[in-house]
Amino acid sequence: MQDPDFVKNAFSKIADRYVVTNHVLSMGTDILWRKRVGQIVIEWAPEKILDVATGTGDLALELQRVCPDAEVVGSDFCPEMLAHAAKRGVAQTMVVDAMNMPFGDNECDVLTVAFGLRNMSSYPGALQEMCRVIKPGGHLLVLDFSLPGGLLRKPYEFYLNNVLPKIAGLLASEEGAYSYLAGSIGSFPSGDEMCKLIEDQGFLEAHCEPLSGGIASIYTATKA
Repeated sequence: MQDPDFVKNAFSKIADRYVVTNHVLSMGTDILWRKRVGQIVIEWAPEKILDVATGTGDLALELQRVCPDAEVVGSDFCPEMLAHAAKRGVAQTMVVDAMNMPFGDNECDVLTVAFGLRNMSSYPGALQEMCRVIKPGGHLLVLDFSLPGGLLRKPYEFYLNNVLPKIAGLLASEEGAYSYLAGSIGSFPSGDEMCKLIEDQGFLEAHCEPLSGGIASIYTATKA
């Protein structure tokens, strides 16, 4: 759970180089992860999708592509990031604090949040607010980083805490922001712990799908 003022300031500083830096740091696997999200969401045949913490719009753009008949709204509390999302083609963008969204109850069929829940001031509070705006029987999808188990864990932690911030510092000139992001991954709930957290906030059938050996995970759940 994070300080919202610090997070907002950090993301506003890296907005201009965010897309390129992320693709380099993940060696392009983040693109594949979002395509997997698209495969899941299209099966739900949504009419309205709310992409919370949309950032520069990577996931919203993928959802627009695979669900052309759905209304896709990209929201974020950082205007600098949203400006890039709109410029890149996200049709609807809104400056929104995910902890207190200006949407009515039961407003969307699907709510997605990619690499955003981890940066919010209260994970339970954010999930409760997300649950509020999803229609009964609608779907939540969370995509975020996680820590792999087994032999991959220690090398990945070394990369995360020592290599990633240095590379990001060269690419985005903001090593501090990426040091924060690396640290936030280690303390973020994952696996069964995240599934329980989601279910405790009013969702059913939370499921975890690890990606790339557990470096990232997709969590899905249905509103009761």
